[in-house]
Amino acid sequence: MTAIPFQREIVYPESDGEPMAETELHLDETIYLIEALRERFRHTPDVYVCGDMFLYFRQGDPRSVVSPDVFVVKGVSKRKRRVYKFWEEQGRGPSLVVEVTSDSTQDEDLGRKKSLYERLGVEEYILYDPLGDYLDPCVQGFRLAGGRYEKISPEPDGSLISRTAGVTFRMEGPQIRLVETASGQSFLRYEEAIDRIARLQAEPEKSRKPD
Repeated sequence: MTAIPFQREIVYPESDGEPMAETELHLDETIYLIEALRERFRHTPDVYVCGDMFLYFRQGDPRSVVSPDVFVVKGVSKRKRRVYKFWEEQGRGPSLVVEVTSDSTQDEDLGRKKSLYERLGVEEYILYDPLGDYLDPCVQGFRLAGGRYEKISPEPDGSLISRTAGVTFRMEGPQIRLVETASGQSFLRYEEAIDRIARLQAEPEKSRKPD
């Protein structure tokens, strides 16, 4: 009788136990970018936007993993995922990655991650340094050209246009703003959206008051 060889199940961890962001500002900016990009593609059924999630790019090797702060994948469903495995998504990887970077992560973001994203075919790679630790200007990016990254030339106002996402990354004071490039429509932050709703709700009440 031939023994059936035991095959150990390969575990793909969902977390490394590290915090999502280095500072509260980095966390706030990361959340804003994710939510703004989700709003950008809200009516597009086959675009998935997420962040701070493990992306496994080689089946059978849990060490072949990267965790972008923000990423956009085209051609896949919006279903909720615990981790992202390339081989379960028809080999599709992100078309856009944004790293909310800092002085302590610059070597990783400009070194290993940049090289890896280039090899994985990530069309655009944006770096955003909200504290201005080392990037000047604090939003910079790369775009694939012939399989290699080339720096994205900024617009006259210093903003960067993402062709793959159809958005413009623009600084407004100390914070970043995402704008739909074609329409010029700004994507609001949570607190801005709440304030706008409150104002709209208050306008009918004012109109009903006698002069």
